[in-house]
Amino acid sequence: MTHAVTEKAEGQHHPIKLYLIVWGWLFVLSTFSYLVDYFGVQGPMRYTLILTFMILKAGLIVAVFMHLAWERLALVYAMLVPVGAVLVFVWIMVEESGYTLFTRVLFLNGS
Repeated sequence: MTHAVTEKAEGQHHPIKLYLIVWGWLFVLSTFSYLVDYFGVQGPMRYTLILTFMILKAGLIVAVFMHLAWERLALVYAMLVPVGAVLVFVWIMVEESGYTLFTRVLFLNGS
């Protein structure tokens, strides 16, 4: 029992197999991202695929290499909720951009 307590106090070490698996998945996701360009996917599907692969890679990096998968829930929320809020605000700005363009063309084009 004393040995287990000392190991926890020194810090938790994850097996090298976990890191190799994560590096493998990062390589696979990067390959898929490059294949989107290689096969010439265009339009919204291109951006959706590239953003999906990018978010998956970022999630793997944050969860494993930044050890967020093993942290307390409060710390995870403290790091991810602000990022989520920024993404929501960006989405709102994208949604409102059409209206802003419409009003600029309508009211500023005539003068």
